[in-house]
Amino acid sequence: MLRLGEKVVIVNDTFEQNLPVGEYGYIIAYDRNPDNAFDYVIRAPKVNRNFFVPASDIDLEESLLKQEAERIEREALIDYALATHNEELFRHVMNGLAQNTDEEEADSTEVMSQDEFIKQVNLRAWI
Repeated sequence: MLRLGEKVVIVNDTFEQNLPVGEYGYIIAYDRNPDNAFDYVIRAPKVNRNFFVPASDIDLEESLLKQEAERIEREALIDYALATHNEELFRHVMNGLAQNTDEEEADSTEVMSQDEFIKQVNLRAWI
């Protein structure tokens, strides 16, 4: 749950309320009515209005900036891999963590003693 007074960005207009998508707003209240589809009341200073919005229509400014930075970093790595003809880097960036999980699965298929196996099963059962 977001805090009161937190700066958010309007990212969607689910209920077609003519929300100013892409603009900033501030959370001014929670809507605690369980029969209501809205979660927050936000103040959009640019349009000088308050809006009732669901949680899916707003996002924190910090998280949007982080997502944009990750996207730009990924695009830069792809451009670098293509410019230097580095096929391994290109495949790693395009496939993400898929290669790492294959290596982990190969490591986990090693033969282990019965005691180690029981220990692993007990650890996973405990979690």
